[in-house]
Amino acid sequence: MTRASLDKQPHEVATMFDGVAANYDVTNDVLSLGQSRLWRKEVAKAVGARPAHLVLDLAAGTATSSLPFAATGAYVVPCDFSLGMLREGKRRNPHLPLTAGDATKLPFKDDTFDTVTISFGLRNVQDTETALREMHRVTKPGGKVVICEFSQPTWAPFRTVYTEYLMRALPPVARAVSSNPDAYVYLAESIREWPDQPALAALLQKAGWADVAWRNLTGGVVALHRGSKPAA
Repeated sequence: MTRASLDKQPHEVATMFDGVAANYDVTNDVLSLGQSRLWRKEVAKAVGARPAHLVLDLAAGTATSSLPFAATGAYVVPCDFSLGMLREGKRRNPHLPLTAGDATKLPFKDDTFDTVTISFGLRNVQDTETALREMHRVTKPGGKVVICEFSQPTWAPFRTVYTEYLMRALPPVARAVSSNPDAYVYLAESIREWPDQPALAALLQKAGWADVAWRNLTGGVVALHRGSKPAA
């Protein structure tokens, strides 16, 4: 098995996720103490998918995150650069148009999607700013971006407890439930190194997104960032 390093070389990250694809969703539910389902519901509300909408779901993995969008009648394209994740997703959801793609070089035309969303995947992209610009490029004028990502708890005592959980409790739990516990050590480290809420908002604005805002979930363990592409 492999784990990625914090310089996030794309082939390392893709190979790491290939190795955990089969049990990834179950492992996430265990490690998040069931909170991941709540977070997915909040993403679905923020995206607000509806019939005839085109939604790009980046870092979609096995496409579990895409199902709520498809259920509204929207046309959703699950996209990921882990072929192992995509194969598992196609096995489970053969009706969805799963697509291989790198967030820094998206295989889509300009101004294609009504909404672009990414949950717990932006942190694993090697070049965050390039990915945010690419997401902006493929979004229609007037469209929006929704990003759900681990962040920094806002209450200092809880932040300390949370960091201790990430670095001490998460690896042994991962050894019990995951086929590749080293992957979750990387994930814990990448969460600790990730920008806080205002810093990510600043990166969105720098990439051209307007009306940038965020909402904290679970006390800031996760933040839901939103932005819009200015109308032409």
